[in-house]
Amino acid sequence: MKQMGRFGAYGYRDSDHCQRCPDEEWPDEKKTTCIPKTLEYLSFEEDSLTLIFSIISLSGSVITIIALKVFILYWDTPVVKANNRTVSIILLASILLCFLSVFLFLGRPVDATCMLRQVLFGIIFSVSVSCVLAKTIIVCIAFNATNPNHPWKKWVGETMSNCIVVTCSSVQGLICAIWLSVSPPYQEYDMFSHPGKIIIQCNEGSVIGFYSVLGYMGFLAAVSFLLAFMVRTLPDSFNDAKYITFSMLVFCSVWIAMIPAYLSTRGKYMVAVEVFAILTSSAGFLVCIFFPKLYIILLKPELNIRQILLKQNKKQNS
Repeated sequence: MKQMGRFGAYGYRDSDHCQRCPDEEWPDEKKTTCIPKTLEYLSFEEDSLTLIFSIISLSGSVITIIALKVFILYWDTPVVKANNRTVSIILLASILLCFLSVFLFLGRPVDATCMLRQVLFGIIFSVSVSCVLAKTIIVCIAFNATNPNHPWKKWVGETMSNCIVVTCSSVQGLICAIWLSVSPPYQEYDMFSHPGKIIIQCNEGSVIGFYSVLGYMGFLAAVSFLLAFMVRTLPDSFNDAKYITFSMLVFCSVWIAMIPAYLSTRGKYMVAVEVFAILTSSAGFLVCIFFPKLYIILLKPELNIRQILLKQNKKQNS
């Protein structure tokens, strides 16, 4: 009687002896010979998901570049000036990098891409969320320091917002540096989870490091959401808070839903879940925060006048 090894075997007809297949191979249907296992990862050649993600990523990148160019061309207009131009440009640049970072998750993973994908993703998204947090804090200070002699008045400006972005992003950079120095991600071959398949994936190395990156990003997002929600009813003419609230609601919803989906899948589908979350949250930032401004700049230029904005501001305050 033929005996199967733990991971497969092949035998010969009319023979009682069976030989175990190597780990990278699997017996055929007749159990007479070993055949190579199928390699599984998000392939550019074979997976339609990869093509879809690539198209969405490139489309989002092009739209972000257009938005960036519009903001630069209309640099001195009231709509652009009213909500901290420098932070807006940094946020658009980070959204662009978020869209492009998707390509690190596609294709066959190697040690270099395994280390870069999570670290760059964590830092770039932290820059994005830090920019949103800086915008929210400046809005809070600006509308609570209406008196010219108010002690908070000196904190309203680009210096304050730039410090917030640099400080919050640096903390994430430090977390990533510790992660890479202690236990960096690496390429891994999972030969036994699925019969007949070798899953080529990235092992995150330190699980604590990976979830520390996600946790810190979630902390920044939660603070931004709470602050923006508190000041969402302030006058819209100079107030990003309502749009920031929507963007952070999208961001938090996507990533909260992503965690159980990420933990319950394996292989290329686990990567697909993370890519989907990156694309969705990047699009949420772009649409919720910048599309209303682009609408005024490009389609309603008559509203992009300081006097008009001031009149709208007075009406909403009355």
